[in-house]
Amino acid sequence: MRIAILGATGLVGQEMIKTLEDRNFPVTEFIPLASSKSAGRVVEFRGSQFEVKEVSQDVFEGVEIALFSAGADASKKWAPIAVSNGAVVIDNSSAWRMDPEVPLVVPEVNPQDIRQHRGIIANPNCATIQALVALAPLHRRFRLEYFSAVTFQSVSGTGKEALAELDDSISSILKGNTFEPHVYPLPIGFNVLPHIGDIDETGVSEEEWKMLNESRKILHHHRLQVSCTTVRVPVRRGHSEAIVAQFEDQVTLEEAYALLSDASGVVVMSENKYITPLQAAESDFVYVGRLRYDMGLPRALSMWVVSDNLRKGAALNAVQIAELLVSDLGALK
Repeated sequence: MRIAILGATGLVGQEMIKTLEDRNFPVTEFIPLASSKSAGRVVEFRGSQFEVKEVSQDVFEGVEIALFSAGADASKKWAPIAVSNGAVVIDNSSAWRMDPEVPLVVPEVNPQDIRQHRGIIANPNCATIQALVALAPLHRRFRLEYFSAVTFQSVSGTGKEALAELDDSISSILKGNTFEPHVYPLPIGFNVLPHIGDIDETGVSEEEWKMLNESRKILHHHRLQVSCTTVRVPVRRGHSEAIVAQFEDQVTLEEAYALLSDASGVVVMSENKYITPLQAAESDFVYVGRLRYDMGLPRALSMWVVSDNLRKGAALNAVQIAELLVSDLGALK
């Protein structure tokens, strides 16, 4: 297939390239794209060097699947153009997620929704993806009523500049120097920031609204109640979430373990074991640990959920959507 990647030089774009290689995706022609700022750079795919082209109207001609990870503004501008040229766009930005005409898909949760696409399929937010991969198998059996999530999100979710700022802030602090941040409102080294995105007049941050709104859309469960606090932490790669999930039906640990053990894309840890972001780096799985009855709520479980935000939280989820399109060619057009 003729595949284009818009944002090919970014962290997620690079991970998309690696994921296409790792999963032996059927690529007959590979077209890396970026803005004028990054055009001309060279990326590697399957042992060959490719010059990154500047995105334009003409480059999408003949492209069958276009993976986008260049930000919401670029997606709003270029996705309709790519679609008009016959491509199906799988977009990793927030631009199309809540558009009622655009399916928002996690392949382990709602793969059937890709058939509703009209040329664009949205990749959910990284934190939402890993939460729902863990919660969906339990929801199908016990009917999820409410969940709370406190997220511990790595700086790679912000991009390359944030990774550099993490390193620079740690180095400055260790040397006893003052550090002036440019990416984040406060230094991220040895620190945590208790919001991701702007905080609105209700006190809720942009990332927290994503957890609520995206979860409802993906699960087709518009009565679902969600509480969320998103936290940026000084970790390079991998998001962690402390989740409490309450169900309409009585839940047992034994059945929850069994359901999660059989769930696609999930590794459930036995007893009190858990995985950390370092251990989950470059893994395709969502790890569920410290599974237990909640201390305060009835019919509720608490759990620790970890996944690689660049992999399953972005690139892998997009490539899995592309694989669904290829396996169901009727959904491709």
